[in-house]
Amino acid sequence: MRAGVDAAAAWAESGAAALSGRPDGPPLLPPGRGAAAARDLAARFAALTGAPRLDGARLLSERAAFTGHGRRGTVSAGGACRLLPTADGWAAVSCARPDDPALLGALVCEEVGDDPWPAVEAWLRDRTGAELAERAALLGVAAAPVRPPAAPVAPPEPLAPRPVEGALVADFSALWAGPLCAHLLGLAGARVVKVETPSRPDGARRGDRGFYDLLHAGHRSVVLDPAAADGRRALAALVDAADIVIEASRSRALAGFGLDAEAAVAAGTRWISITACGRASERVGFGDDVAAGAGLVCRGAGLSPLFCGDAIADPLTGLTAAVLAATAPPGGGVLWDVSMTDVVASTLTPGPPSPSTVAFPHRDGWAFETESGPVPVARPMARTPSGTAPAPGADTSAVLRELGLAAR
Repeated sequence: MRAGVDAAAAWAESGAAALSGRPDGPPLLPPGRGAAAARDLAARFAALTGAPRLDGARLLSERAAFTGHGRRGTVSAGGACRLLPTADGWAAVSCARPDDPALLGALVCEEVGDDPWPAVEAWLRDRTGAELAERAALLGVAAAPVRPPAAPVAPPEPLAPRPVEGALVADFSALWAGPLCAHLLGLAGARVVKVETPSRPDGARRGDRGFYDLLHAGHRSVVLDPAAADGRRALAALVDAADIVIEASRSRALAGFGLDAEAAVAAGTRWISITACGRASERVGFGDDVAAGAGLVCRGAGLSPLFCGDAIADPLTGLTAAVLAATAPPGGGVLWDVSMTDVVASTLTPGPPSPSTVAFPHRDGWAFETESGPVPVARPMARTPSGTAPAPGADTSAVLRELGLAAR
């Protein structure tokens, strides 16, 4: 079977195609081989670690199985990101955080209240994608112009296998990509400690509880304040003790925590850094705007872009990061600089956009035609959480005692 057919079947079976296209139209086939790549990554992780083998393609749509979200065209499945026209094309703009309306007001230089979209849409009509990207990076707005896929920069290649079972993982990440990486490491037998600060709890706690439980059940939760001396001391002690660190912060934020990735790596730590465009970039991004900015969009009438799946850059990156976390140079540490944009771009074929393949009615649903026959479009499907996630800080005292620190 040809690679293109494999890719189409994987998308159909992933549940992500059911989330791609307009709400009043048929599913559209996403471009590239993202679902097939996710399946390959999950198989590779299982081979490296001995963890239960999951269907990586299915992980791409798992959040939507909990939330019940469907395809919404130019609005992301979760509703926080929109595709809007610019003076020279299209852009993806996210409004996901509580302070994002104010940031978008700063972007367009006017008061926008609780609904920034009319002002943002009007502002973008007279601005190019490059102007948006420059101003968004300056303000910390999650936004990107939608460009056709360019020649990809391949994500880092895994190194020699390193044991995961029993490894201590300090997970400073939030939302989906980093926590999925931590979840997979936990399934492989790692001991995961989730770290939050009093002022910045994981925003995913405001989302679907079942999905949060799926990713965090069996982990321990600590809340530490980097503004306090004992909090900074505890953060440093946890990093010193960790075999693997996962974070999704810009370098200056880590410096504010008093954490030094290079020093930890020199001491033998596997450090996983997940960012929108790499550690050298100041761009902020979430799963939907990153995927669209990298070129992972469907194309409807007139080649106008439509969202593919649900924040696909997140689970694709989480799978990639988990594979990397299970490897390192012999006897040494490693800093894995994981760019979500590069992960998505590596699954796409460079070239001008073309209309997306449209699903056709099949039995009681939809299907895509392949050389091996019709492949039904699967709906998102969720695994059952193994338990409930701990409350914020539930394990702080116990973890600090284990680190030899007196808990306050």
